Amino acid sequence: MHFELTEEHRAVQEAARDFAKNELLPGVIQRDIESRFPVEEIKKMGELGFMGMMIEPKYNGGGMDTVSYVIAMEELSKIDASASVVMSVNNSLVCWGIERYASEAQKEKYLKPLASGQKLGAFALSEPEAGSDATSQKTEAKLEGDYYVLNGTKNWITNGSQADIYLIFAQTDHSKGHKGISVFFVEKGWEGFTSGHKEDKLGIRASDTTSLMFTDVKVPIENRIGEEGFGFIYAMETLNGGRIGIAAQALGIAAGAYEFALAYSKERKTFGKPISQHQSIQFKLADMATSIEAARLLVYKAAWLKDQGEDYSHASAMAKLYASQVAMDVSIEAVQIHGGYGYVREYHVERLMRDAKITQIYEGTSEIQKIVISRGILR
Repeated sequence: MHFELTEEHRAVQEAARDFAKNELLPGVIQRDIESRFPVEEIKKMGELGFMGMMIEPKYNGGGMDTVSYVIAMEELSKIDASASVVMSVNNSLVCWGIERYASEAQKEKYLKPLASGQKLGAFALSEPEAGSDATSQKTEAKLEGDYYVLNGTKNWITNGSQADIYLIFAQTDHSKGHKGISVFFVEKGWEGFTSGHKEDKLGIRASDTTSLMFTDVKVPIENRIGEEGFGFIYAMETLNGGRIGIAAQALGIAAGAYEFALAYSKERKTFGKPISQHQSIQFKLADMATSIEAARLLVYKAAWLKDQGEDYSHASAMAKLYASQVAMDVSIEAVQIHGGYGYVREYHVERLMRDAKITQIYEGTSEIQKIVISRGILR
């Protein structure tokens, strides 16, 4: 078992770290205050190949492995979790599923611009009454000739008003329950398709989270991915990989908070010496570093299993469950180490603490992860 990163992995890590420091850090506080989507930063991420890292080069992707993806996610999330969640959605929830399940014609039309970062994608599964219970879809698509007529509402959609291409899940046969859910490509600007107001969130404030509304939207039959009823399987398979991305985001938030706290502890002095020389602070730093390293191993293992073609569902759930708790615990301790300064924006850790909470909520709460884990254990 090898624990060292390859030369390629180190190159990805360095590129992501430099981008986070030079491009994301300068405006991250102001974007958070203004809830301003990082338009230019996301464009540059696409130009550098961060928006379709795991997609084959023939579809304009980077052809990289999942480990490379989580390495990049960690580095970007240390600085700006709002930017990294945009990247996560486009990579793991949008591009990956399209490459695996869509037709060649669909890949040519939709995957190529998404993987290159020329266009941005969104994954629309959640609804007002179908968040964690994805089987209870109310949005429906009724086949009428060569089109489906789409009606319904989606909630909590990342990239909601900024995306160009949307994956929409809808019931095509209510009598079949979750086996009657299908998935479609829907494009921004189609008649009857609108996005709601941007949610005023606690954390990841610069990312775009809105509702989506569909009123008699005509969706060509060729925009359905797979057969009717394939949507639920598509969603569950895609979410397994999505958990790895969110686990990597949580890991990055924790690592970023730790690095800010470590640096501060060496600069801040009390009683004539840096606070890093006080044993109480040393204990905190030791606990933070240990939990981050444990989370990193879980995240890397889930990514490695995915790359090997092994079943990674419960490994991704474990990684997401543990890393999200570590993100919360470490960011709280980082604020504590900073004392009063940790409570103000310019020291970054209060933002990371707010960002950490969402990693315990999206891609399924901790209770849902435990269900997935227990099924894997008992299978």
